[in-house]
Amino acid sequence: MKRNGAREQKIMTLREVAGYLGLHVMTVYKLTREGRVPAAKIGGQWRFKRDVLDGWLETQMHKHSGDTN
Repeated sequence: MKRNGAREQKIMTLREVAGYLGLHVMTVYKLTREGRVPAAKIGGQWRFKRDVLDGWLETQMHKHSGDTN
């Protein structure tokens, strides 16, 4: 469903993000807890906006594209 022509925001759980990124749940949890992945803690549980996560991932890819390691 679209609202005012804008695409609907997708809120993801920790487990969904782990699957989306192809990482173990505990890896995503650790990175999130360290503030390295954009998220919000709501009611004691981490939540992620998919569009924010996609933007963060794009930035990480460009940031490290020149790395030789």
